Amino acid sequence: MLNIEDLSRIKGFRFPRSVIGYAVWAYHRFALSLRDVEDLLAERGVSVSYETIRDWVNRFGHQYAAKIRRDRSAPADKWHLDEVVIRIKGRSHWLWRAVDAKGDVLEILIQSRRNKAAALRFLRKLMKRWGQPRVLVTDKLRSYGAAKEQIAPGVEHRQHKGLNNRSEASHRHTRRREKIMGRFKSPRQAQRFLSVHDQIANLFRPKRHRLSARSYRHARTDAFGLWAGYAAKLTA
Repeated sequence: MLNIEDLSRIKGFRFPRSVIGYAVWAYHRFALSLRDVEDLLAERGVSVSYETIRDWVNRFGHQYAAKIRRDRSAPADKWHLDEVVIRIKGRSHWLWRAVDAKGDVLEILIQSRRNKAAALRFLRKLMKRWGQPRVLVTDKLRSYGAAKEQIAPGVEHRQHKGLNNRSEASHRHTRRREKIMGRFKSPRQAQRFLSVHDQIANLFRPKRHRLSARSYRHARTDAFGLWAGYAAKLTA
């Protein structure tokens, strides 16, 4: 992943692309703080401050996420939607998340409300990017049904708490990162971070329990190859 012999640089940046790419990958792939990533790079002979790493993560993370979305296969035709409360500066906000039947995160949206208007805004954002699914699976929040009937009346809608474990499970990584980051500082920061973090997780967390050891190693090698290709195309 970190190739210190690769000295190609992004215009205006002192460190090579491979170093920047490694820092962004390590921060999002593992439950690490910015200072943890600083230490990892120092052990590999790269002296860089955590403030610089923060700038790389904020500046280039969205480029990686956009490329991952562009190159991913079409999602499964059954989607699981769920919402969970997160605290930002003492106020409750709602993290809306959509996951397909394969467990890949399709979309997230931070909102201050949990009503029909919020559900409608989320579904519009989701379907603008991915089209319409065959089936939507949600909990029993009535706002989903009202919003779905307005923009996608032909889509089958299944509402049952026990059917939506896949989406609910995807929130665990968010809780882990919240704890490390000391909670999110603003809705904008949460939206920016999670929209990148979930896409990188899609690429580097294949469903290991469904794969043989050999298949998992192949999937990991492919992911590293894609990441290196994306790093070569980063722009300032």
